[in-house]
Amino acid sequence: MILNIKKLLIFTIASISTIQASGQDLLARQAPVDRRMKAVDSVALRRLIYTENYDSPAEDLYEDWSNKYAHRETALPDSFRISLRDFCMPTTSRVLTSNFGARWGRQHKGLDIKVYIGDTIRAAFSGKVRIVRYERRGYGKYVVIRHYNGLETIYGHMSKQLVTEDQEVRAGDPIGLGGNTGRSTGSHLHFETRLCGVALNPALMFDFRNQDVVDDYYVFHKSSYQKESTIATRLRGVNGISFGSSDTDDVVELAAAAPDASYDQETRFHKVKRGETLYSIARHRNTTIAALMKLNHLSKRSKLRPGQILKFN
Repeated sequence: MILNIKKLLIFTIASISTIQASGQDLLARQAPVDRRMKAVDSVALRRLIYTENYDSPAEDLYEDWSNKYAHRETALPDSFRISLRDFCMPTTSRVLTSNFGARWGRQHKGLDIKVYIGDTIRAAFSGKVRIVRYERRGYGKYVVIRHYNGLETIYGHMSKQLVTEDQEVRAGDPIGLGGNTGRSTGSHLHFETRLCGVALNPALMFDFRNQDVVDDYYVFHKSSYQKESTIATRLRGVNGISFGSSDTDDVVELAAAAPDASYDQETRFHKVKRGETLYSIARHRNTTIAALMKLNHLSKRSKLRPGQILKFN
């Protein structure tokens, strides 16, 4: 009996030693794997950081992150490429009520878009909410978002904010509801786009009437953005000019051709090409020669010249 107990004890001790040895062998084999995984994690992390910095040029434009101010102007770059991809129109409204620029003896730093109280307001691009605040004599209830493409957008006069400061948002996320708070004479969305705190005309990038952006990118040039802003207002502002689809390759020239004119929103233009006649233009634009002559103060003896701008409705 005693001999059997001794044999059992010896067997148990041997088994425990074997298990411990196997466990140590397993740990020994696992150690190189762990080191390799850490190396892979480090590479992945570096790639992630590189990608985020590459996709977020705002990191190079802004020195700090502060929830204290709505906007603070800093030095503008000579040029900067702003990606307009993956956007969302902040509202589905197509009705503009006030342009960017001089208004009532002061500068209006954004566009006013007609919305009704309770209408959903959405983030234009992905980014991070910097300000959620109420300003009684200004923006009312407003939100400021810093986007990864370098822009900051401001949404003013809302009835309610739906986000909090330092919250990450994606393009299209609801951030507030339309309203009439602050210094406002009727329900609308005051929408600003800023670069380094400097207000840029949203019409440089957004076409609210067509619910679209103007291109995949907007290249900001410090030397010319103010002139471009004036042209953008003529093209896409409250009394913007509409062009025939075949003329979209030269809209800047068309806008500059009548710098001081004021036209109805539905006025449309045609740029005369070499060899065209009133007859061919009338057929192309689905109108009549008589209508073209009346709209443009032409007579039967008038000669068309290449590059001439004609109204056709």
